[in-house]
Amino acid sequence: MISFIIALAVLLAGYFIYGAIAERVFGTDPHRPTPAVAKADGVDFIPMPAWKVFLIQFLNIAGLGPIFGAIMGIMFGPAAFLWIVFGTIFAGAVHDFISAMISLRSGGRSLPEIVGTELGHSILNVMRVFSVVLLVLVAAVFVITPAGLIAGMTPESLDVRVWIYIIFGYYILATLLPIDKLIGNLYPIFGAALLFMAAGVLCVLLFGGFDIPDGFTDGLASRYSDQSHPVFPMMFVSIACGAISGFHATQSPMMARCLTNERLARPIFYGAMVAEGFVALIWAAAAIAFTGGYDELAAYMSREGAGAGSLVSDISLSWLGTAGGILAILGVVAAPITTGDTALRSTRLIIADFMKIDQKSLIKRLAVSIPVFVVTYLIMLIDFNVLWRYFAWSNQTLAVFTLWAATVYLARHGKAYIITLLPAIFMTAVSVSYILFAPRSEGFGLPWALSISTGATVAIAMLIPFRHRLRRISGLQAHTTPDN
Repeated sequence: MISFIIALAVLLAGYFIYGAIAERVFGTDPHRPTPAVAKADGVDFIPMPAWKVFLIQFLNIAGLGPIFGAIMGIMFGPAAFLWIVFGTIFAGAVHDFISAMISLRSGGRSLPEIVGTELGHSILNVMRVFSVVLLVLVAAVFVITPAGLIAGMTPESLDVRVWIYIIFGYYILATLLPIDKLIGNLYPIFGAALLFMAAGVLCVLLFGGFDIPDGFTDGLASRYSDQSHPVFPMMFVSIACGAISGFHATQSPMMARCLTNERLARPIFYGAMVAEGFVALIWAAAAIAFTGGYDELAAYMSREGAGAGSLVSDISLSWLGTAGGILAILGVVAAPITTGDTALRSTRLIIADFMKIDQKSLIKRLAVSIPVFVVTYLIMLIDFNVLWRYFAWSNQTLAVFTLWAATVYLARHGKAYIITLLPAIFMTAVSVSYILFAPRSEGFGLPWALSISTGATVAIAMLIPFRHRLRRISGLQAHTTPDN
């Protein structure tokens, strides 16, 4: 229990201390007009209250990630607690905050355009394709998952196919309507519910007489019984949304278009990631406290029909009663839906930015969105396990691109780029090592030592093109100065 309380305290301190450092490094300007004000269009660029933007951003980036990811991640052992805390403070929150600030300073541009500006035109085209593929993949996965869950709670006449059509219909509306309509009104409710559920579980953990067998005294080794789940790199991909997730950077520009003042950026973007870290930490602790330990958690998850969803339901009903059951349904069903709809909306914005199509007209929004809807539906026909297998790695690889782009941006503006450089190097090593080591069903299945050494080598080697990029930018800037 002491370790858990310390982890919560460190996470909170991280927001006030390291969050303030990140804010000072970037240099927010409360007097600078934001895109929501300067480019207001009544559709995507709409000034919204700070509390509402925070809850929307929180739900955008959270979804099921900090719950299911934390439950699956804690099976690696106590190292998961450390990754959630320090990954959130030094990587995830910085990643979300800096990407949002760059978008704010560039008129609300979407992630691929930001990365392309910093890393070059060839990377821009890669990012456009990579981001769209990832977001469509997210949308497809998060139609199937909640449809299956809802079908299990409704009459047989309302089968999975019916719920797929209903959810997909909602996605279409959320993608096309002004952001202050469906998303602006529903998200704050669901975001508050997700936070309230986590707060309820936290109260039970702290005051319900439960022991949290964190296992730190037994070391940081993986608690998986086989050799295919080493802590590095597997845990750092399994726990994404609770520590760092590339998907977040696709969402930050969407809410940057609704922010009324740059001084709100740290509470909203850095703060929402810290809030997600809190949720992940709480559910990781709840999983081992409820089951009794790592071995017991593994036994629970190995039972037929069991999984993260059933564990969330059992914990909620057992600890929070009927209200907990309702919140569990909101968390397990509404959370993925509210991830899928914003994934499609972000896809529309990315394509519109790329093709330079103004989105104020509904006809133009439809022109961009209809092909996206068709492709998403076709992807939904692919086996779910195949889709999910590649999502986690793609998600963290997107974070790698974002961190390197943020590093170049900070460097060329004369700012302390070390705050993004270190997580960029680390996540590069994670991403490369993972795809090399992962089983052949999703990776190359290479030996662990070879995968890790190769990942580390690639990560360090990335400093070479980074320095080359900076020299090239410096040369261009010098060439265009009035003195030249």
